[in-house]
Amino acid sequence: MVFMLLFFNMEYKLSILLPTIDETDSLIKTIDIIFQENKKNIHEVIIIISEKKTTSQSIEVIENLKNKFSQIKVLKQKRSMLGGAIRDGFEYCSGTHVVLMASDYETDPSEIKNFISLSLLNPLSIITGNRWIKGGEFKEYNMFKFIFNFFFQRMFSLLFKTNLTDLTFGYRLFPTNIIKKINWEETNHAFLFETIVKPLKLKINVIEIPSSWKKNNESSSNFRLHFYLDYFRIGFKTLVSKSETLLIKNEKNNSYNNNQSSN
Repeated sequence: MVFMLLFFNMEYKLSILLPTIDETDSLIKTIDIIFQENKKNIHEVIIIISEKKTTSQSIEVIENLKNKFSQIKVLKQKRSMLGGAIRDGFEYCSGTHVVLMASDYETDPSEIKNFISLSLLNPLSIITGNRWIKGGEFKEYNMFKFIFNFFFQRMFSLLFKTNLTDLTFGYRLFPTNIIKKINWEETNHAFLFETIVKPLKLKINVIEIPSSWKKNNESSSNFRLHFYLDYFRIGFKTLVSKSETLLIKNEKNNSYNNNQSSN
């Protein structure tokens, strides 16, 4: 209760993470919408780049965006792959809350305002996008991935005894103090799954919100089939782990007492 009172006295400051490889027009559109609709809440937009993989065209776009918006920061990732980039962003961000999303328009930036509104009412909870519930959707999603996704979600929802039905979508808003205390492991796309199953295991409150996924036609995908095995591995590993082992060592004496719920 004391912590909650202290939290409500804090100014709400949002960090947004945008890993970027070869996005240009979609990155510009994403950034423009973010600032047009949420400027008063934006503390920083962290564009995460790879020195080896981010294209010169993307770098040029990023430099122009930096000149346009003072809240934009550029972070050179140290860890590999998508999950590694986000983990670097988690360590670097300084807002009270942080948004995980895509820079290629697969996640709709116009939905951020909905995440923020719900987060302001529930500042200690994780707000996660859901493509399966009413109001959410998949646009031009691969049929094999769609079927696999459906059964994967149902299986792990049952295993973790949760009503959440989209555990893998990389569109989430977190209280920053939570993500900085968890011992993250994955560096590839399976990290997106890890960012929800570990909070669930720690009994952190999670609220779902309808969201849409749209196929990206600009950037190339770095997803590999063997990543599916990593989703299963981190899922089962988290399921059988003791809660205290999921926390960074100096945080193991802390506990999260919020009850898990969903909307």
